[in-house]
Amino acid sequence: MKLVDQAQVEKKMGRRLINNQVFKSIFLIATLFSLVVLGILMYRIFTQGYEFLSADFFNNFASRRPSNAGIKAAFIGTLWVMGVTIPVALIFGVGTAIYLEEYAKKNKFTRFIQMNISNLAGVPSIVFGLLGLTIFVRYFELGRSILAAGFTMALLILPVIVVASQESIRAVPGQLREASFGMGATKWQTIYRVVLPTAIPGILTGSILAFSRAVGETAPLIVVGAFAYVNYLPDGLLSTFTVMPIQIYNWASRPQTDFHDLAAAGIIILFIILIVMNTVAVLIRNKFSKRY
Repeated sequence: MKLVDQAQVEKKMGRRLINNQVFKSIFLIATLFSLVVLGILMYRIFTQGYEFLSADFFNNFASRRPSNAGIKAAFIGTLWVMGVTIPVALIFGVGTAIYLEEYAKKNKFTRFIQMNISNLAGVPSIVFGLLGLTIFVRYFELGRSILAAGFTMALLILPVIVVASQESIRAVPGQLREASFGMGATKWQTIYRVVLPTAIPGILTGSILAFSRAVGETAPLIVVGAFAYVNYLPDGLLSTFTVMPIQIYNWASRPQTDFHDLAAAGIIILFIILIVMNTVAVLIRNKFSKRY
C-alpha cells in the first residue's frame, strides 16, 4: 500500500463517483419524463373516453351520429383477424425456430436464412401489406377478406416470433438434452418434452409482444382492403371486415369533438385487450418457470 498514491486514488474515485451520480440522475430524469408523458396521455384518453363506455358502445355499429355510434363491428372484426393471425404465426414461427436450431445444419445457407429473418423484423409494415395484397388478395383470390388479412398480419409478426423462439430454444441448457438422450428419448421426444416446455416462457414473451403489435397495426390492413365503415358482423373467414385501429383513426380524423371522444373510448378498449394479452402471457410464463 505504500506504493499507492492515496491522494491520486481519492481524486480518481471522487471523479468516478461524480460521474456515477450524474448518469444516475440522467437515467432517473429520462424514466420520470417517460412516466409523466405516459400518465398525461392515459389521463387524457380516460377523461375523454370513459363517458362513452357503455353497453350501447359495444352493441352499436358505426354511425354518422356520435350518440348512436359503437365499436361492435370493429371489435368483432379484430377478434376474427387475430383468430387467424395468432395460430398461423405461432405454428409457423415456432416450427421455423425449431427446425433452424435443432435440425438444420450450421452452414452458410442457414446463416443466410437467419440474416434475412432478422432483417425482415425491421421491414416497414406497409411492405407486408403490399405483399399480402399481391399474394393473398390477388394471386390466391381471397379478396378483401378476414383470411387474407390474417395471413398478412401473420407474415408481419412472423420474424419477431422466429427470432424470439430461437433465442429461447438456444438458452435451454445442453445438459437437459443430453439427459433426455441418455434415457433413450428420440430427437422429437426431447424437443417436445424437454426443450419446448423449458423455452415456453421466452417464446410466449416474444409472441405476445408480436401479437400486441399486430392488434394495433393499420397500414397493412388498409392495403389489403379493410373497410373504414362497416355496419354488419362477419359471417365467415371470407367476409369483409374492419378492425379497431382503422375505426379509431376514422373517428379521430373527423372534425366533431364527440367523435374524438369515441376514438378515446376505442383506445381504452384496445388498451384493455393488450393488458389482458400480457396478463395471460405472464401467468403462463410463471407457471412454466416454476415447473422447470
